[in-house]
Formats: sequence, C-alpha cells, structure tokens
Amino acid sequence: MEELSAAEAESQDSRAAVSDPQVPVIATHALTKRYRGGQLAVDGLDLTVPAGSVFGFLGPNGSGKTTTIRMLMGLIEPTSGTARVLGRSMPRGSRAVLPQVGALIEGPALYGFLSGRDNLLRYDAADPTADPRTRGARVQAALDRVGLAAAAGKKAKAYSLGMKQRLGLAAALLQPRRLLVLDEPTNGLDPQGMREIRSLIRELASDGTTVFLSSHLLDEIEQVCTHAAVMAQGRLIAQGAVADLAAGARGRLVVTTPDVTEAARVLKEGGVADVVIGEDRVTGEPPEGEPADLNAALVTAGVRVRGFGVERASLEDAFVALTGEGFDVAG
Repeated sequence: MEELSAAEAESQDSRAAVSDPQVPVIATHALTKRYRGGQLAVDGLDLTVPAGSVFGFLGPNGSGKTTTIRMLMGLIEPTSGTARVLGRSMPRGSRAVLPQVGALIEGPALYGFLSGRDNLLRYDAADPTADPRTRGARVQAALDRVGLAAAAGKKAKAYSLGMKQRLGLAAALLQPRRLLVLDEPTNGLDPQGMREIRSLIRELASDGTTVFLSSHLLDEIEQVCTHAAVMAQGRLIAQGAVADLAAGARGRLVVTTPDVTEAARVLKEGGVADVVIGEDRVTGEPPEGEPADLNAALVTAGVRVRGFGVERASLEDAFVALTGEGFDVAG
C-alpha cells in the first residue's frame, strides 16, 4: 500500500475533523494582532464558526475584520492566541487547509492585460490539485456561475469594480471548497449584482460549503447569513445565530396615524425615546411597561390610531443595543 505524504495525511486529518458537524470550521482563542508602533488591530478574539453556516463577520471599516481574515488564512502571524481552520492550526496547517478554501480578500489580484477567462486559466493552472484536462470546463462553469460568460473575452483592466469582484469570486469557485472566505464580496456591485451574489452564496451553502462573509453592510448580513459576529475597534462584541442576536434587542414602536404631530407629543410624554415622525407614522424606542397603556393614551388624546405595535428587532437594532452607537448601514 502506497504511503501518504505528510501534506496528504494532514489534508485527510483536516477533512475528517470537519466531517463532524460539531467541530467548528473556524475557531479562535484569544487571537490578537498588534502591529509595530503599538496599534492593536485585533484584541483577544474568541470566534466560533459552525460547519455549514453562512457566517457574517460584521463591523465598520477599521474594526479588525480584514486583519482577522488574514490571520485565519495564514497570510500574517498573530501576535498571540490561536486560530484553527478546518481542524488545523494556522498558519502551521496552511498546506493542508488552503487547498480546501476559496478566498476573496481585499479585492482580486488580476492581470489587467489578460482577459477574464485567461485570468481564470492562470489561477487554475497554479493549483497543483487541478486536472489540466478539465481546466477549460471548470473555468467556463465558474464564469457562468458569476454571470461573466458574456464578458469573458474582455481584458480585465476594462472591467468595472463590480465585474472584478465577480471575477475574483469565480477564481475562488474553480474547485469545490469546504470553506469560502469572502471579504466585502458585494463591493462595487449594483443592487441587481448584490442580489445575484447573495443568491449564489445561499446556493453554495445549500451544497454544504461553509461561507465566511465579511461585510460592513448590516442588511446584507441579515438577508443572507445564518450566524454572525459583531466586531468593533478590534474586539468581539457578540456572536451567535442572526435570529438570536436580533431577538436580544427590542424592536421599534410604530404608530400609524394621520395625526403624527399629536401622536409624537403623546408618545414622548409616555416615555418613548428617539421619536421619529414620518408622513403617516411615528416610531420610537418603546419604554418599559405595558404598550396598551400608550395606545389608550393616544386614543384618549383624540389621535386616530390606524396601526399600533412593536416591529421585530433587526440586526441594526441589535448592533445599536450592543454598542450604544449607530452604524453605517449604507456603506
């Protein structure tokens, strides 16, 4: 029987580890990165990414997301702490782990003088595990999957930012992956392109790929992710199932009425904070106590109440509750 090389044995070990759904695909403990000059980019990160999840890594620009991803991928060494990816310690296990990972980090590295198709052919040729006999078919399938088939012959330097993002994603999808790591994958895309990428991510997850998605867009995370972690200033604020994170926050009180000015006055007197007046509705942070009392106060004041209730809390509500500050939802 032929003996396995050390790299092949490591690869088999990591595949066996992540075949158990109880074993996290990514797990860090006290992961820390301090740059020369004293800048603390990531501070004691304990992160757990369940197998089969679409995991949103959420935080404003500068919160430590990209630095964390670079440590997870073995691109930079942590100052202290540990990171395990697909059951292997990083960066030591890079040779076994990286062939099982597709990644798009800080935008794709492309040859501008080559076409989109030729860029992918080069990426595929650099993969020692790729069968050259089926290279053309793999490249075409990746182009089709990200909607670039029609532009495959155009030089990459003529691509828009959104097209370059798609091409980078196609490169990450040339081979089946156990883990897909995407850093701001919808950067530069128009709304239709964003919807298409979200649909593709859901499709990949349904095929069994764990997707680790870094973003500063709250609505993007909420629409596509099953789990999320919130970062701020290099520290982990919260993590868990998206539904659980949102459930931990109180939703907005919404009163639908044509009498918005009078309704706002009554709500403020009733202890409602952050009252916002719209065209035909008033919203605010619900106070402690029985909401029915507020409704009764509105009716007593002669306000015509056409709708009254507390909306389900969103991930944005959870972020504000966790951090006490707003968030750049639009980008």
